[in-house]
Amino acid sequence: MLNARPISNYKDHQECTKYTILHFFVPVPPSCPLWLNNNSVCIYFLVKHYIFTHVNQKIAIIGGGAAGFFAALSVKQHHPGAEVVIFEKSQKVLAKVKVSGGGRCNVTNGCSEIDELIKAYPRGGRKLKWAFKEFNTTDTVQWFEDRNVPLTLQDDGCYFPVSQNSQSVIDCLMNECRRGKIEILIGKGVEQIRPIEEKIELTFKDEVLIFNKVIIATGGSPKTSGLDWLAQLGHKIEECVPSLFTFNMPNESVRELMGIVKEEVITTIQGTKLKGDGPLLITHWGMSGPAILKLSAFGARILADRNYDFKVLVNWTNEPNLKKVSDEIQSIERAHPNKLLSNVKPYGIKERLWLHLLDRAGQAPTKRWEELGKKGFNKLLETLTNDTYEVKGKTTFKEEFVTCGGVSLDEINMSSMESRVVPNLYFAGEVMDIDAITGGYNFQAAWTTGFIAGKLS
Repeated sequence: MLNARPISNYKDHQECTKYTILHFFVPVPPSCPLWLNNNSVCIYFLVKHYIFTHVNQKIAIIGGGAAGFFAALSVKQHHPGAEVVIFEKSQKVLAKVKVSGGGRCNVTNGCSEIDELIKAYPRGGRKLKWAFKEFNTTDTVQWFEDRNVPLTLQDDGCYFPVSQNSQSVIDCLMNECRRGKIEILIGKGVEQIRPIEEKIELTFKDEVLIFNKVIIATGGSPKTSGLDWLAQLGHKIEECVPSLFTFNMPNESVRELMGIVKEEVITTIQGTKLKGDGPLLITHWGMSGPAILKLSAFGARILADRNYDFKVLVNWTNEPNLKKVSDEIQSIERAHPNKLLSNVKPYGIKERLWLHLLDRAGQAPTKRWEELGKKGFNKLLETLTNDTYEVKGKTTFKEEFVTCGGVSLDEINMSSMESRVVPNLYFAGEVMDIDAITGGYNFQAAWTTGFIAGKLS
């Protein structure tokens, strides 16, 4: 039983006259050197510690995205008496949440095994391992469902709101902020940040404010120079380059097949060990879909170094074993010798795409399978398993922009998200050198790091 009463006698603690003191009697084992006759210890909390640490902390969140909002809510959960303000330099908050998943918001992924989960992060995965033990995908699902936002797990392993509308997620976060009396200021960009004693000073265009602790959740920066303000504080910044982008193919006729999806393919980048798999979407500018986006994520820096001028290889069969594909084509030859090439489409390839592949293999669609011949067979096999396309540039979607790079994780205590360089300064989300493939993984990193940062431990 914990008892508390004000103390009136400060003889032994003269300096305490300046503060409100609480006196707690807490049972402790006799082995404790501070034990009293009644097996209790008198614990004194000065206002400087008790009030500032537990009641009147002023906490600033820089960035009004998913990580910033979740960090703010975590602060209120762990420090109910804290004054929390979210500063967003633009005129809208939660912009990525709004547009993600085609406006449906891929909240998280169904992968609950941490060793598998971290494989979705080209950068930061290993160091997120402990963080995911603190707050993982299962915790995210529970958090939203506890706040009347039920989620549904799709066949591809992605969690979306049952409403299929990102506004459900936005409304939830906004309502929780209102309930926690968290102030949200838009059009309020930080111009300078400066540590002063045990606090942090933030300079805005029209005023200077001082906070006990600050959480930076500004998201990724398109350019490394965009994080100069953090570098000036002594943080190492890993080079920022785009991640999760689609491939532009201005010279390739495949663009005429825009809208076609091949559900399962294997993709590689010529001259590298980079590999992607999953659905591939043909667009009017080139190729997209998970099989392409995985390549762009894991190869972000390699492809940037090549100035986005390279060749991508597509295995349309999704079968890595060349002999198995060869056997399959031979079995079609034997089973359908008199049928036209155009009429027998292997590996679930849609008609328009199959005609395109036949053309690339130099085979007339009116040719019969028995007429294919050895040379034609080998050319078709090569096209099906190693179809080569020239990439000249990339396309990114502004509001869904994902960045490779950011504040080096070596300078962040990943158990608290506190800077190792500036005390009382914390980070959450993509401003750190953390990014992932598609599938809700980037949002999960935002929820996890925001939750931990908000503990202010």
